[in-house]
This record gives sequence, structure tokens and C-alpha cells, in this order.
Amino acid sequence: MTSLQDWQNNNSQYLNAAIQWLRLRLKHLANPEAISPEAIAQAEKQMNAIAHSQLPPALILLSQELGLSEAERSLLLLCAAMEFATDIAQLCADAQRNPNKPYPTFALALGCFDNITWDIVLPRNPLRHWQLLEIAQTNAQPLTTSPLRAEEKIVNYIKGVNYLDDRLVNLMLPLNPWSGQSQRLPLPPSQQQNADDLAQHIQRSHKNQYYPIFQLSGIDSPSKKAIAWETCQKLNLQLYHLPLFLLPNSSSEITHLARLWQRESRLLPLALYIDAQDLDEKASNTLRQFLTHNQSIIFLDIREVSSHSFELPTLTFDIAKPTPPEQQQTWETALQDHANNQAPRLANQFNLNTLAIAQIAQTAHQEDNFSTAQLWHHCLLSTRPRLDTLAQRLDTKATWDNIILPEAQLDLLHQIADQVRHRSIVYDQWGFRDRLNRGMGVSVMFAGDSGTGKTMAAEVLANDLRLNLYRIDLSSVVSKYIGETEKNLRKLFDAAEDGGAILFFDEADALFGKRSEVKDSHDRYANIETNYLLQRIEAYQGLAILATNLKNSLDSAFMRRLRFIVNFAFPGVPERKVIWEKAFPPNTPTDGLDFQKLAKHNLTGGSITNIAINAAFLAAQNNTPVTMDLVIAATKAEFRKMDKLFV
Repeated sequence: MTSLQDWQNNNSQYLNAAIQWLRLRLKHLANPEAISPEAIAQAEKQMNAIAHSQLPPALILLSQELGLSEAERSLLLLCAAMEFATDIAQLCADAQRNPNKPYPTFALALGCFDNITWDIVLPRNPLRHWQLLEIAQTNAQPLTTSPLRAEEKIVNYIKGVNYLDDRLVNLMLPLNPWSGQSQRLPLPPSQQQNADDLAQHIQRSHKNQYYPIFQLSGIDSPSKKAIAWETCQKLNLQLYHLPLFLLPNSSSEITHLARLWQRESRLLPLALYIDAQDLDEKASNTLRQFLTHNQSIIFLDIREVSSHSFELPTLTFDIAKPTPPEQQQTWETALQDHANNQAPRLANQFNLNTLAIAQIAQTAHQEDNFSTAQLWHHCLLSTRPRLDTLAQRLDTKATWDNIILPEAQLDLLHQIADQVRHRSIVYDQWGFRDRLNRGMGVSVMFAGDSGTGKTMAAEVLANDLRLNLYRIDLSSVVSKYIGETEKNLRKLFDAAEDGGAILFFDEADALFGKRSEVKDSHDRYANIETNYLLQRIEAYQGLAILATNLKNSLDSAFMRRLRFIVNFAFPGVPERKVIWEKAFPPNTPTDGLDFQKLAKHNLTGGSITNIAINAAFLAAQNNTPVTMDLVIAATKAEFRKMDKLFV
């Protein structure tokens, strides 16, 4: 017979003895001469003998966890016994000398049990504080004579069946970050250390019977969930997640919910995970009230330590993504025999947590033809969703063959691509990461007039590095409201930190302009925005390209933080001739085009592309090849558009 069966047998014996003791108590109250005090004492002795055995029954455990006095335990037993024995209702009516009262009341308890005091009915005391009893009180009926009923969950607990209260099932969702994964990867050493530290602090808090709020600081929520889950596994705790939008609005309902959860966490091995990264003022106040009325194991997911002040005891842990070497090891574990030389490349380019790596590897393993290209593609897809809502993803088509630049500028572009490609060698294998706190990304400036090839150069780099290219839409970033611009930029940079994207700030002078002398509040907040940008552009780990037509208008602090500056000069005649030669696709029918003559017109590559497209449409309209006359007509139109004289 197992220990669980032993405990269940002992619990049943205790309930039988306790109900027999209750019967004698109620009969004695109804007719003192029918039951002798000695018989009651003997029954109580038998009940207590079982209660103090090596396997304490559920009611005793409940009393210890919730701090019930002996009198409160007796009243709770009386209410629960209504569900266990059919004769208890009649005995209650007899004891109260009223056939219309076949139920327990506070008044009945005051007369039935010894050492019971009036404060047993107060809301602050355990029976009502922990919502162990339901009181069916009408407006005209006194509290002491109102029917009492033990909560269904508590009745089942006393019987020996323990489960999460039904009222919490639809609010608290089981949290297992590895649900749906074919394999559970071990946490990297740095995060395993976080989990071990958390477990130690929770065990120490458990001995003191007082838990601070365990704040998990950082932007990587999946890693926090994995660490919290690993901590709970170590401590045999069940982890649940409370979505903030499910919190009730009224103060009384929040208090009720908080106490109910705290009660359940004392009766079950539970822990709660709350994501508090994006809180408005209303949600913050609601959460503060919930936390104030709670004293259980709570993991609070926050972005920054200073972002939330709940004026409650807290213990903060900074949670970061795995380091690049840890990510490489995780890739090797996840890919198994398919790792080959892919793991270093993937860890170099993408900054992914363990859960994301496991999901990508699982998806790749499920495909028939496992290849490096497919794996890289899945990494790109995994880093896209958040950025797609914050910036415009460009469909990159330009390659090195399409861009026409002087040798010096082309050499700089190749250096940029090489630095992105070989970061892990320099930073991790050669030790530079240990000496640097920031500036490990590649920030470059493309300076030059409109149409000189800045956007095309960004496309070329994106294609060469096989990364997504995102153009930052200033209208969706800059806000007239104080603090909103920084918030939008924070979301943008955070979403891009996964490493699958190149950020392209077009017309960057509008966003990265010089800081001005502070003359009013508007200047002060504008400078705050610029300072924030300075910090984020330096801390960004990926490739950020700032394109500007007005190089001198950028803040000098940005210039210091730039790794490369590529000047896109107005193309000369030789460059324009090559651009003209490549302006028309091979399938475009042409006739008699004089590229040397066309190159004499003072145009940028962007204008030449516009002319080629317009000439092609004119040819299609006339059902003829693209001729010199049509190109000249399109060129004149382009000059008129720019308010320039065609010569």
C-alpha cells in the first residue's frame, strides 16, 4: 500500500471520528441529559489521536496553512459535515430547537463548541478572510442566524481531493513555455544560474513565510518564462500565468481574487507569472492592488527596474538573452547531426533565445529537404513579426552587379558586409566582447544627394547578407506627445535586436538632428529624444544605416558613433554611362540607344531609372521598341519635374 493510500485511509478515519464527535456535540446541545460529557470527551480523544498521527488529515493541514483556531476548525468541520453525513442537518435543527433551521449558523457554533468567541464571525479572521464559508444572509436576517455553508473546494479538500478553485481556472492559465515543442533544450548556463538563484531565494522566503515580488527585468519575455518555469520545476511548483486584461475592475473583486489566489497557493504548490511590461496607468493601479492583497510566489515580468514602483518588497533579477557562445551551443544541441558549420553563422547573425532556437530547429527538422538556406529562412521569419508592425520591409532586389559606384565607396560597402559577417570571430573568439559594453553593432551613414544610390546600396547589403531590410517610417515614430517618440523607438530597436534585420533610417537628419540650445520645454524634450537615440544607436547590436541628404545637419555625437561613412557623390559621365547601360532589362526591346550621349545629361541614378521606366511605358503605348526619341522625351519630362533646364 502506498503512502498516499495510507494518508487517504487515515484521513477517512479522522473524518469518521470527527463526525461522530460532532453528532455527540449536537445531541448534547439539543438534550444535555441524552449524551454525557464523558462520551463527548472520549470521542474527542479518539479524534485527536488520529489528528496528531504521522499522517495529519486534510482538515489539520488546512488549519495549519490558513491559521485556523480550534474553534474555527470545529465550525468549518460542522459546515463540511453537512456534505458528508445526511443526519447532520436534522441534528442542527434539533440543536437550534427549530425545524426550519436544518443548517449550521454562527449562533449554533457559539452554543455547541467550547472556547469559542464572538470574533469568529469577523471578516478579518480566517474563516471569512480566506473565503472558507458562504453566508446566505438576507437583508432582514442577522449574521449570527444566517445559514452557513462550506465552500465546495474546501469540502473536497477536507475529503482529500485537492485542485485549483474553479473560479480561477478561467483566469489563471497554466504556463509551460515548452508546450508544443518536440524537445526541451537545457537552459544556457547564464540563465540556469538565474533559475538556481531564484530557487534559493524562494526557499529562503518559504522558511520565513514571507515572499517578496520576484521582478524579472529585461526585454526578453520568453527567456523569463523559461527561467520561471525551470525554477518551478526545481521546486515542484505549478506555474500559472495571469493575463492583466482578465483582472476585474472593481476594488472588491480584485481583493476577492487576490485572497482566493493566495489561499490556493497555500493549499497547492503554485506560482504566478504576470507580464507587466506594457502597463498603462489604469492597469498599473489595478495590478498594484492585486499585489498588495497577495502574499504568494509571484514572478513579475518588467522591462526596467524603475518602470514600475509598487511600493512593495521586491527582489529583482536581470534576465538577458543567452550570450553568443551559449546560443551557438544551443544551436548545436537543437540541430544535432545537422549542425555542421551552421551553428556559428546562426549565432553570429541572430540574437535568439532558447525557445526560439528550439522552435526553428523543430520546424526545419519537419521539412523533407533539410538545408542551410531553409534554416536561415526560418530564422528570418521568426524575427519579422514584431518589426512588420513598426517599420516598412523593403523587397530587396539590387545586387552588387546593379550598383555603380567609385571603387572607394564599393570597398567601404564590402567592408561593412564583412564586419557584419565576421562579428563572432572578433568579438567572441578574439575577446573584444569582454572589453566592450556597447558599440558592437555596425552603424554607418550613407550621405549624398537624392537618387545617388543610398537606398540601392542598403538593398545590396541586405541581399548579400541575406537579411531583411526595414525602412523606418518617421511618421510612425516621431510623436508630438512627450515620451511617445522614445517609446516608439524603444519598441523598434527591441524588435530589431533579434538580428534578422537591417534598419534603414531614410532622411535621418530629420530624426538624428543636432541638439539645440534649451530655450523652452520643447527644446528640452527634443534634446531628450536625441540623447535617447544616441544611446540606442550605440547599444544596437545589428546593422543600422542612416541615410541623409544633409550630412552636416546631423548631431556630431552621432558622427563619433558611426563605424563607416559612405559618401555617395553625384555620378560622373563614366558612371552615368554604365547606369544607362544597365537601366533597361534584357527583355526590354530597344533600338538605337546612344548611351554615351545620354550620359552627358547631368542626372543621378534615381532619375535615370525614372526616365528608363517612363520611356518603356511610352514604347509600350506606341507598340514600338524603346528608341532614342522616346528616351529624350522622358528625359525632358524628368528635367521639367525637377525644375531644371534641359540642354
